[in-house]
Amino acid sequence: MDTEISLVVDGTPHAVVVDTRTTLLDALRERLGVTSPKKGCDHGQCGTCTVLLDGRRHLTCLSLAVAQDGAEVVTAAGLADGGLHPVQQSMLEHDGYQCGYCTPGQVCSMVGMLDEAAQGHPSHVTDDLTADVELDDAEVRERMSGNLCRCGAYPGILAAARQAARG
Repeated sequence: MDTEISLVVDGTPHAVVVDTRTTLLDALRERLGVTSPKKGCDHGQCGTCTVLLDGRRHLTCLSLAVAQDGAEVVTAAGLADGGLHPVQQSMLEHDGYQCGYCTPGQVCSMVGMLDEAAQGHPSHVTDDLTADVELDDAEVRERMSGNLCRCGAYPGILAAARQAARG
């Protein structure tokens, strides 16, 4: 069964007809031609399809497009508005990518992770739930653990997160 939904993707409103079984990832890539989020595992295990959905990081392969009707989607490409986003610049400076396939998901996840930490959201490794979140290496690794890099660029990604966290 087809239905029309609306999405705002990287600031541009779209109306799109999708089969009700279409994932948000497939709607973005196949219907709207938005190729920044990548199709990796298609099971929510690799994080390559991560975007910011209504301001929070989200795995698009695990969500039906119809469930996101009216949502605002920001991809890594949409973060680069008139120049690189500070996280993108940090990833570039620290060689936080190799082949680049996971990079858009890593960037969106890092932007979401920094926002979550700034809002005081604890992670599984946060020791003191009453104190401000300190993004030490353990915190960053835990918060970014849903994004895999097959090339092993983790030291660069961690360094990029440290720099981006400092602002």
